[in-house]
Amino acid sequence: MDITAQRTVALWELGLIAATRGAIGFGAGLLIADRLKKEKRKTVGWSLFLTGLASTIPIALHVFGRKPATTKEQKANSQCGEAGT
Repeated sequence: MDITAQRTVALWELGLIAATRGAIGFGAGLLIADRLKKEKRKTVGWSLFLTGLASTIPIALHVFGRKPATTKEQKANSQCGEAGT
């Protein structure tokens, strides 16, 4: 698996990746914050953190499991409203 190869990611995939990153970050933030009661903060924090982490694995396999797009495919996808990263 070549993680340095350019990949084409659809806009909805990019949003899904961003949402899982946000859940992990928010969960980690709750784990170190002092705003909520300790038990509630730990429960919500771990739930968000682990959900984000667990959902990242299939997304990464989906994105990195594809063969890299050719130049023609990248141009066609960019014209169809997809974001290339």
